[in-house]
Amino acid sequence: MDREPNRVLQRLISESGFSHKGLARHLNDLGSARGLAGLKYDHSSVLRWLGGQRPRDPVPGLLAEIFAARLGRAMTSEDLGMPAVCTPVDLGQEFPHSWREGVATVTALWRADVERRRFLVESTFAVGAGSAGALRWLTAPPEGRPSGVGGRAVGAADIASIREVTRAFGELDNRFGGGRVRTAVVKYLDSAVTPLIREGAYGEATGRELVSATAELTRLAGWMAYDLEQHGLAQRYLIQALRLARGAGDHGLGGEILAGLGHQAVYIGQPDHALDLARASQLAARRAGIHTLLAEGHVLEAHAHAVLGDRASCGHALHEAEQAFDKRSPESDPEWLRYFDEAYLAAKFAHCFRELGDGPQTVRNAQRSLEMNESYVRGRMFNLSLLSAGLVHCGDVDQACAVAQQALDVAGGLTSTRTRSYMTDLRKRLAPYSDAPAVKSFTARTGELVSV
Repeated sequence: MDREPNRVLQRLISESGFSHKGLARHLNDLGSARGLAGLKYDHSSVLRWLGGQRPRDPVPGLLAEIFAARLGRAMTSEDLGMPAVCTPVDLGQEFPHSWREGVATVTALWRADVERRRFLVESTFAVGAGSAGALRWLTAPPEGRPSGVGGRAVGAADIASIREVTRAFGELDNRFGGGRVRTAVVKYLDSAVTPLIREGAYGEATGRELVSATAELTRLAGWMAYDLEQHGLAQRYLIQALRLARGAGDHGLGGEILAGLGHQAVYIGQPDHALDLARASQLAARRAGIHTLLAEGHVLEAHAHAVLGDRASCGHALHEAEQAFDKRSPESDPEWLRYFDEAYLAAKFAHCFRELGDGPQTVRNAQRSLEMNESYVRGRMFNLSLLSAGLVHCGDVDQACAVAQQALDVAGGLTSTRTRSYMTDLRKRLAPYSDAPAVKSFTARTGELVSV
């Protein structure tokens, strides 16, 4: 959409005698004096504002101070032709129609998250939002070229930095839980990625890589919110990551994000919604030709069937998952899918059998899942919890408590709300045996970690 030129600002610049470069210099200096390190506006920035672009807060307020001091009268951002922006409470819930609209939405979401806006902190999961996002993902026509015409050239080094940050934060998330690092991820998105994606200069090829890398990091921020059980916030991030992946033409990453939305839906007790998302993920996996991702979509579908108590459909979906997994080429899988190995697949099988109340199969698959990469600390805690739950089903209460104690040892080093929920689940499963010494010991130890 074309912007109206900011003629009010043009008149004020003329009246005050500022050059474009001089105004930008005054802004940077005032920001530095106020503790806002890193403001690097220049004459090109001023030209964009004259063209109708509104700079992000707190820049309009700073500009108002500068003009007030120069002109000797009170000024507000509205007096500069830069009225305050009202953030909609449904920000991020809708899958934007165009990738440019998606960029505007996701950057506004990052900013609102950095500011800890109340409507985000208190937001809840909306089934309709996820379904609409999946539908638009599947039916949207091919995108136009993702390109930028800003003042800063974006290159391979910028994209490599985003991917490296994603890798590093992903490792920390797996080791310590989402609560330790999520704030830093969101601040990086807002302060480092926003200028690249909104104000950078890049052609189509670079643009697709930039948008894809941004989608991956946005997905990670959403996954961390999910780990903290901030489900409405997580959903908004995942929907916007899906929009970015669509803009990049990255069907594989889109399928992975759809699977993540489905994973969340199962977790919060929305298995019917999870089925829709799992099947959408499967379609994306087929488009991308990634068998590992297809296996993930099938095993997610199986988990949803298990929650619904549909043993036959669950078994069929597990069979489809195994077939797809057998056809995979792990060496050619994208980096973001390398976690999905035999141990991870076994863990998902164990989840299904736990829901179906099949103790022996839960135990067998949970034991296989523990043959895992040791760097996935949080995942190990989940898998130990699965094994303990299976042992409870088998009636081996003492051994179940011994394994649960191991899970608790791991959980103590994690800042993850989901780990506490797994511990709460184990306490409920062990409640019928509350008189057993081993159960009493476990319950006593979990008192400070979980709330019943």
